Amino acid sequence: MSGITDFVTSFTDLGLAAPLLRALDEAGYTTPTPIQAQAVPLVLEGRDLLGIAQTGTGKTAAFALPILNQLIAKGGRPPRGGCRVLVLSPTRELASQIADSFKSYGAHLGFSVATVFGGVPHGGQRRALAAGIDVLVATPGRLLDHMAAGTARLDRVETLVLDEADQMLDKGFLPAIRKLIPTLPKQRQTLFFSATMPTEIGRLAGELLRDPARVEVAPVATTAERVAQRVMHVETARKRLLLAKLLKGEGVGRTLVFARTKHGADRVVKQLEQDGLTANAIHGNKSQGQRERALQEFREGSAPILVATDIAARGIDVDNVTHVVQYDLPDVPESYVHRIGRTARAGASGEAVALVAAEELDKLWAVEKLIRTPIPAEDHRQDQSSPVTRPVQTGRPAGRPQGHRGGGGQGRGRGAPGQQRQGGGPRPQGQPAGQRQAAPRGAEAGNQSRRRAMPAAMSDATRRDRTWRDGDFREGSTAPGARDRTWRMGGDD
Repeated sequence: MSGITDFVTSFTDLGLAAPLLRALDEAGYTTPTPIQAQAVPLVLEGRDLLGIAQTGTGKTAAFALPILNQLIAKGGRPPRGGCRVLVLSPTRELASQIADSFKSYGAHLGFSVATVFGGVPHGGQRRALAAGIDVLVATPGRLLDHMAAGTARLDRVETLVLDEADQMLDKGFLPAIRKLIPTLPKQRQTLFFSATMPTEIGRLAGELLRDPARVEVAPVATTAERVAQRVMHVETARKRLLLAKLLKGEGVGRTLVFARTKHGADRVVKQLEQDGLTANAIHGNKSQGQRERALQEFREGSAPILVATDIAARGIDVDNVTHVVQYDLPDVPESYVHRIGRTARAGASGEAVALVAAEELDKLWAVEKLIRTPIPAEDHRQDQSSPVTRPVQTGRPAGRPQGHRGGGGQGRGRGAPGQQRQGGGPRPQGQPAGQRQAAPRGAEAGNQSRRRAMPAAMSDATRRDRTWRDGDFREGSTAPGARDRTWRMGGDD
């Protein structure tokens, strides 16, 4: 596909209709991103498409623009109770933003665009469906509810888009998607987008797509080049103080803070307010109105700190985020990449900071293994008398060859060439078999703990099941009962 991108220098080169070009010009868009340059011509040809792309690459426009162009060319009206284009999304936030993009790009076309997702009353959605919708953006669970109630039909769908497919897997939506697929026409165009391709997602893509064109931009494990990353080693009990100090620092503007659980996010917001900082939380327990207000205040700057769980990692598209702070490291290392992708967007630069306690060192090592580079680190652990800040060495351990990525664990479903047996790196030179090495002290002790072998690789299901502990539902779990609990708690359905 490099031949296509070689001559695409503006949206006019893509053969889009004049009303679309006018809307793009009004929005200030001039040059297509790589995925737009590659995908738009293929979708215009009517091809099924498999797109491998992370958030922030411009993939929404990559499918929205050619779909709107096709609706112009075909003409016609949407069926009552149904839609012509169906976009499935894993979260409310992402569904709303996809719908907003369709409305923006189609500002001069008059097509109807609507959303269907949980957390809001059914009435308005039923009325919109009854009239017929050109473009429907929906989360799978709520759409299934409408199908079961007889208020939605999918037999006239011309184009299906499955966005953030791997996130659908993480949130346990694949069974719902498999129930929806048989109700769609077999003769349709299908566009499938995912940032990663675990085995189950690859299998689903094989079932849905017919002779698809493949478009891939930026390796999955590649973090944004304009993001300056750093780690701050700190005790769990001192994370609050360090976070407040960081957020009050010079040059810190609009900031996303990621917590591991919903209750943890609320607790961080409360602590920040006690420290004189204005913040909101956004997660699955918040109502749709609360989420929208939090996002609006975040965009406006009246509450420039937004504390989120991973439900927002791919669903928040806000420009000029200067910092992303990981108050808790994620259980799944790929989530680290998606989190920091919320900054350094649209050519800007940004900073990503991870506050890492001793019990999170294995998670940090998994992240570094995934992105194939050590993250610069600082030691903010407190001695008995006073806090001490000193650099922590994060370079390649002695005895580990260039390019070696370490032992034991794997990123989700991903093997690594040259991967070593479980149990860590080779025995240091000069150490006889069976001899125990003296325990290191000081900063080197911290480095040594980060180089310990990780547990054996876990399956996707095991990773997600481990998030269901002690009755604390952590978003992304597909453990038994998690979905019912999500519905009761107002989560994305």
